[in-house]
Amino acid sequence: MKLLGRVRQTLRVKHYSPRTETAYVQWIKRYLRFHGLRHPGELGASEVTQFLTDLAVRGRVSASTQNQALAALLFLYGEVLGQRVGWLAELVRAQRPRRLPVVLTRDEVRAVLNRMAGAERLVAGVLYGSGLRLLEGLELRVKDVDFERREILIRAGKGDKDRVTMLAEGQGLALRRHLERVRERHETDVAMGAGWVALPDGLSRKYPGAGRQWPWQWVFSAGRTHVDRASGERRRHHLHPTVLQRAFHTALQVSGVAKRASCHTLRHSFATHLLEAGYDIRTVQELLGHRDVRTTMIYTHVLNRGALGVRSPADSL
Repeated sequence: MKLLGRVRQTLRVKHYSPRTETAYVQWIKRYLRFHGLRHPGELGASEVTQFLTDLAVRGRVSASTQNQALAALLFLYGEVLGQRVGWLAELVRAQRPRRLPVVLTRDEVRAVLNRMAGAERLVAGVLYGSGLRLLEGLELRVKDVDFERREILIRAGKGDKDRVTMLAEGQGLALRRHLERVRERHETDVAMGAGWVALPDGLSRKYPGAGRQWPWQWVFSAGRTHVDRASGERRRHHLHPTVLQRAFHTALQVSGVAKRASCHTLRHSFATHLLEAGYDIRTVQELLGHRDVRTTMIYTHVLNRGALGVRSPADSL
């Protein structure tokens, strides 16, 4: 088997996400091309250092991007080629600068959301109301939304972890009405011989008909269908991330909010506003799905209480 085929196979055997597979394969390709398509078994620490240095100096990539490239090479040598990678693990990782997240005030969130419409408005509302990452919101399935308990179950989130977060009470009615329209469209698709969705892992083999069942459908399904090459099924994917990103960016500009915000800013704002309301940081950590509470603690630095929570003496003049 060719090298890149072995890389993909090993990634899938170890249940890495499709996005990680795409990223790792691209970095390995760039590494091989950088060294004239020589086999990585012929290359060592100095060649890896040259590649990473070139990324930083000539490519001017960020520290996180450089570290992702190093992680791909660690996987190549350690998992695919089966080499002892002590020399590779000892390479100095680029230090990521400490940046505080951009956070919108409640009024700014309201101003941006009020300038969005349709499914994009609903997705953005769920991202803010439940603290979801963009793909976590777009990949919600009907069965993962519990209206009675006002909960959302996130399946295979970052780090392949499941978690439960809240469903904002004010979004329940709008989401129910949206799902009614989605169900009507799904029933039409099924009547036309379509109505399939992609299923995780090997569920399509275990439950052959599950891909057309209502509980497995995307909450925020796309407007167009497509034919899957492997199965021949006519499927409907979820909304593409760029659809929401463009809608959010347009709404941000129209609203006049002078901050460099993105869809992920809604998640930052969710966490910060909960802490401002007095909720325990451990609770916020669980809702966000952070492995370490130190990750959540960064939001304590952007609370709406002035720098470090100190009252300026100018306020008493």
